[in-house]
Amino acid sequence: MSSGRLKRTLALLILLLAFFGMADAAYLATHAFSGEPLICDIGSLSGCTIVASSTYSVLFGVPLAVYGVVFYALVFVLAALELVFFNALLRRLLQGAAVVGAIAGIVFTFIQVYLINALCIYCLMSAVVSFLILVCASMLEPVRPRSPGPPPPPPATRLPMPPPA
Repeated sequence: MSSGRLKRTLALLILLLAFFGMADAAYLATHAFSGEPLICDIGSLSGCTIVASSTYSVLFGVPLAVYGVVFYALVFVLAALELVFFNALLRRLLQGAAVVGAIAGIVFTFIQVYLINALCIYCLMSAVVSFLILVCASMLEPVRPRSPGPPPPPPATRLPMPPPA
C-alpha cells in the first residue's frame, strides 16, 4: 500500500472512530441532561449510572459527556479535512487532539477505578476509542527527529611551505 493511500485509510478510520465516539458521548450527554438512568447491565461494568451521577462527571457545571461530544466532533472535522486537503498541519493537529483525548481517557478511567469504585462501559469504550485514534494518528504522520542541519565543512588544510633556499 502506498504512503498516500495508507494515510487516507488511516484518516478514514479516524473519521469512523470519531463518529463512534461522538455517538457514545452524545448518548451519555442526553442522559446527563434528562436524568434518566443509563442502560448498562454488562457483568461487573454495571456502574454507569453511579459514574454518570458522581461529582466527577461535571466540569465547570457542564457534563463531561458534552466535552466528549465536542472533542469527537473536532477530531471528526479534522479527519474529514485531512481526507480532502491531505495536509501535514492537519495531521499534526489530529495528533495533538489524539494525545489530549488519550490522556483524558486515562485520567477518567483512573477516577472510575480508584475514586468512584465503579465502571461505566460507555466511558471505557470512549477511552478505548480515544486510544485507537491516537494509534492511528501516530501512524498517519510519524514523528521524526529533526535533522541537525547540513554537516559542517571540513577543516581547512594548510599546504606545506617550500623549504627556504
